Amino acid sequence: MSDNASLLTSPIHERHVELGAKFSEFGGWSMPLEYATGVVKEHAAVREGVGVFDVSHLGKAVVNGPGAAEFINSTLTNDLGRIAHGQAQYTLCCDDETGGIVDDLIVYFHTDDRVLLVPNAANTAEVVRRLAAALPEGVTITDHHRDYAVFAIQGPKSDETLAAVGLPVGHDYMTFVEGTFNETGVVVCRTGYTGERGYELIVANDTATALWDAVLAAGAEFGITPCGLGARDTLRTEMGYPLHGQDIGPDTTPIEGRVGWAVGWKKPAFWGREVLLAAKAAEGPKRNLRGLIATGRGIPRPGMRVLLTPDVPLGEITSGTFSPTLRKGIGLAILPDFVADGAEVSVDIRGRQEVFTVVKPPFVDTSVRKS
Repeated sequence: MSDNASLLTSPIHERHVELGAKFSEFGGWSMPLEYATGVVKEHAAVREGVGVFDVSHLGKAVVNGPGAAEFINSTLTNDLGRIAHGQAQYTLCCDDETGGIVDDLIVYFHTDDRVLLVPNAANTAEVVRRLAAALPEGVTITDHHRDYAVFAIQGPKSDETLAAVGLPVGHDYMTFVEGTFNETGVVVCRTGYTGERGYELIVANDTATALWDAVLAAGAEFGITPCGLGARDTLRTEMGYPLHGQDIGPDTTPIEGRVGWAVGWKKPAFWGREVLLAAKAAEGPKRNLRGLIATGRGIPRPGMRVLLTPDVPLGEITSGTFSPTLRKGIGLAILPDFVADGAEVSVDIRGRQEVFTVVKPPFVDTSVRKS
């Protein structure tokens, strides 16, 4: 962990202090891990009502200029030709030589000449550096990592909460619209990382505190709960959403990380295209990301060994937690592809062999697309 004095903080950091948040480092930022309510209750609030997360540590970068979208489409993996202006897309920044995943991020397609990128906090500088080095004439990239706050309002009551604030709601999944709060523009994105219906708000720092307060006030009648990144992790793990730096990274390809669906395989150009096409044309991945669910009381944690037998290792847990929804231990691990879904494996939990079943995520039903 970094020296606390060197960590960046959210523009509403003092609000978290007032709420009694417990902090932890995330990508060089000091962010709320949980509040006095605790991870399990915060998790339940999102699944059953509404929760609000401060995720201002996420990166923000704008690519501007003639052909900005075309440039992004020639570098990142997914195909912007699949979506229209006002839509968002999950995509990957891959290394051109190895095909490894430098970052996974969201692209917000404003116009052909303007694209907003939201990378992971720890990878923002590297993504911006790589794109800046390849910019065509007339196109610029501006790193706004520390200029805007990002709030995630997630759960079945997210629409009612934001409507009470006066922000637009009801647009389709993976779309965004411009709203206004206190005469300041707010990008209202129908995106999230929890598997529940919800929105993410991008707002300038000087309006962030007022907007946070307004969201909490508007959601009070729905039992809105401030949620930390601990609950965000249990929620995304239940959905099988990979976390960069744990489940996927520079040493995993999109195929191995089971995010090959975010690759525009027919595009003429993107970073890593040749090596990834070669891997795709081969007999198949020798390993890929899988889900594990406990048959007993074991709770897996990152780094724990996954075993076929006590003497035959298969891999390691990349993400593991107690699922508040299922009341069982669940995890993700990159395993050899000969291990079939439904197979039983063991996880070494502090010297004790616990049995888990290999499954295809998500572990819980998703309601993210429900209207």
